[in-house]
Amino acid sequence: MKEAEIVKHPEFPHVTWDLPPAEKGKLAVARGRGGPFNIAYEVHGHGPIHMLWIMGLGSLKTTWQRQTKDFGHDRSSEFSCLVLDNRGMGESDKPYLRYSTREMAKDTIEVLDHVGWTGEREVHVTGISMGGMIAQELVGHSLRIPNQAQHLTPRQGLLIPKRVASLTLLSTAARIVNTVVRSLLRFSLLLTGSSGQDQQRRPLQGYLENLRNRINMLIPKAIDEQVAHMKYLCFSDAFLASPDNDGNFPTNGDRFAAQEILKRKDPNNFPRHGFLLQVIAAGYHHKSATQLRELRHKVGRERIQVVHGSLDRMISLPHAEVLIKELGGPNEVRYVVFEGVGHVIPMESRQEFKQLMLDFIEKTRALDAKDALNGGAGP
Repeated sequence: MKEAEIVKHPEFPHVTWDLPPAEKGKLAVARGRGGPFNIAYEVHGHGPIHMLWIMGLGSLKTTWQRQTKDFGHDRSSEFSCLVLDNRGMGESDKPYLRYSTREMAKDTIEVLDHVGWTGEREVHVTGISMGGMIAQELVGHSLRIPNQAQHLTPRQGLLIPKRVASLTLLSTAARIVNTVVRSLLRFSLLLTGSSGQDQQRRPLQGYLENLRNRINMLIPKAIDEQVAHMKYLCFSDAFLASPDNDGNFPTNGDRFAAQEILKRKDPNNFPRHGFLLQVIAAGYHHKSATQLRELRHKVGRERIQVVHGSLDRMISLPHAEVLIKELGGPNEVRYVVFEGVGHVIPMESRQEFKQLMLDFIEKTRALDAKDALNGGAGP
């Protein structure tokens, strides 16, 4: 379906689900870090198991609606789900300054503090794509905040590895790497503007193709062309062509197109400068093998899982292989590949992803009980 058809479809006004949050607000963050500016957040559910969902590049907190429904509404007595719009998108402010995944992690920690999720092993963290990069930063730096005298002082309590009950790194990377030699040949695509149709049969991509994809997102195009490009990057062809899993659009691809059209029609939700600043943040994200080993040590190897789709065309599978290798390998850290699935696993494989998360949370809760018996010992 094209935009003209989609906006007239009776399902279009309901593409963002009516899921009333238990708590909603905007928090002024980043004092002493270029702020203050507001980060919009919602908490869904009121259960004792606290789940933080960190969204990726150019996406809104409502993109987690399937997970907020599955955990924060259908099982609201068990789970509480915190979602937020990263700086530059949605209902959050869009400051004109340098963005980084580290600074966005600091924004997130301030929101966690505000909602009171400060206990040891309290938060189950899931980050997708750029959100997974932000999640890596949550446990890898110290946060400095201004004291009453407006001097910057370290606050070690905001280094939060011990708050993390589990860490799910979903469709993400430690850094964008040049995965294969043939990526050098793709440089010609950047120079010539070739459509690279031969590359569409190859889900493997390296740094240059990833860069080309990011640049293409910024080039003004008709909205139907924008959406078609995003569909290709984010999902498998089979999923896009299948009947709508969530309602009455003809296909899953049409439903995703409706979500993208709705988002892009509101320039406040999806401003060009906010998107560009997030692109820069994701592009400059870098975690070394040493830093990843430190992350594993701080959080605990049994509390980390790396999850990726084999057909991910946004951040290709070799990025996950680098990530899992430098975290210690699949014998150290859980590694799950969704075969035949693209970048947005929570949408494309909703039920399987839900069960994966339930199983992993149950596993880590057993670790919590074991640690309690051992007097709080643990990594």
